[in-house]
Amino acid sequence: MDERELIYDWNVEGERRAPARGNVQLDDETLRDGLQSPSVRAPSIDQKLRVLHHIAELGIESANIGLPGAGPAVKRDVLRLAREIREQKLEISPNCAARTLRVDIDPIVEASEVTGQAIEAAVFIGSSPIRQYAEDWTIDGMLKHTIDAVEYASGKGLPVMYVTEDTTRAHPETIRRLYTAAVEAGATRVCVCDTVGHATPDGVWNLISFIRSVLEKTGRNVKIDWHGHNDRGLGLINSLTAAYAGVDRVHGTALGIGERVGNTSIDQLLVNFKLLGWSTNDLTSLGDYCDYVSQVTKVPIPANYPVLGRDAFRTATGVHAAAVIKAMKKGDHWLANRVYSGVPAEHFGRSQVIEIGPMSGQSNVIFWLESRGIDPKPELVQRIFSACKEREAILSEEELLTMAGASRRSAVTASRASR
Repeated sequence: MDERELIYDWNVEGERRAPARGNVQLDDETLRDGLQSPSVRAPSIDQKLRVLHHIAELGIESANIGLPGAGPAVKRDVLRLAREIREQKLEISPNCAARTLRVDIDPIVEASEVTGQAIEAAVFIGSSPIRQYAEDWTIDGMLKHTIDAVEYASGKGLPVMYVTEDTTRAHPETIRRLYTAAVEAGATRVCVCDTVGHATPDGVWNLISFIRSVLEKTGRNVKIDWHGHNDRGLGLINSLTAAYAGVDRVHGTALGIGERVGNTSIDQLLVNFKLLGWSTNDLTSLGDYCDYVSQVTKVPIPANYPVLGRDAFRTATGVHAAAVIKAMKKGDHWLANRVYSGVPAEHFGRSQVIEIGPMSGQSNVIFWLESRGIDPKPELVQRIFSACKEREAILSEEELLTMAGASRRSAVTASRASR
C-alpha cells in the first residue's frame, strides 16, 4: 500500500517552506564546545580520533577540532586531529576556534602548515550590549579587534569564519557594523550565535533575515552558520528554523553536550534532516557514535532520549504493543516501525521492542514467548499475565525466563532468529 494512504502528513500540507539556500550542512562541535560542559570527562587523544572517524562515517561535513590557543595540550591534540584528517583522507573540513587575538590565531596557522591540512579559523568576539558593559568594551575597540584578527588570519592563508557571541541579544547596528567590517577584512563566513539560549523561533527568523540583508549589501558571497544553545529547551527547533531562514550550516554536539544545559544535539539534527528529506546520509551508525561519546565523556543517555534512548522504540502498553504486534504478524517491518512511532526505527539501526509490565495485555505475553521460541501455553500466558499486573515496573528478561522455565541463551537465539 502507498505510504501516503497510511500516513497523512500535515508537516507538508499548505505552503511549505524549504531551506532558502539549498542543502544545509552540519558542523560537529563535540570536540570543542561539547567539552566545555562542567560534567564532561575530557576524552584522550585516541578517543578523540575515534570520535572524528564516527563523524566522518555519518557524513557530517565539518568539525571543530579545538581551540589550540587554550594551551599546549589542546594544541597538541589539534595537530594530531588535523593530521588524521589529512592522512586518512577523511571527508571532514576542520575548523578551530580563536579569540580575535593573534596569539590564538598563530597556533591554527601552525597546525595548518605542519599538517598540510586547510583549517578554517573561527574567530569570535562578544557582540551584545550586556557583554560590552560587563567587559568595558567599546564598539570602536571591537571593530579594531575584528578587522585585525580577520585580516591577519586571512593574510596567513586561513579561511575565516567570523563568530559573534550572543548575537541573539545584540543591537542591529552593532551586528551591521561588525559583520560588514569582518567581510571587508576577508571573512568568507559568519556565524550567528545564540550563546545563552535566549532566542525563540520567531527571533531566529527575524535575526537571520536581517543578517542576510546586511551581507547582501556587501556584494560578497558570504556563507552563514547558526550556533545554538539549549537553555530554554529550544535548541533543536531554533536550529531548524535557522535552516528554513537560509543559513548554510548548523552547529551541534553529540547528545547536546556543552556548557550549562548544552548545545543543539547534532544527532537530533541528523534525524530531522533525514526525515525532512534534506539528507540521504546512512545513519544506522548514529547510535554507535552517541553511545561512544556517552562512554568516553561519562554523560549518560536518558532512557527517554529521542531515537537513541533505551525506551525510544520500546513499549509495554497493551494497546500500543497490540498494534505493533499485528503489524509484525503481517510480516511488514515498515508498518511495525511506524504504526506507533513517528520515527522509522530502521533508519537508525533500531527496531521495535515489546516488553511485559502492569499496562500490558495478553498479546504482549504471547508475542514475547513466541519470539523466543517458547510455546505460549494458556496456563503459562495466564501465569505471566497475572504476575505482571501485580508489578510496579516491567518484568525483567531473567524473571520471565524463570517463569517460562527457559534458558537465556536459547531464548536470545530464538529471538534473533525471528527478527
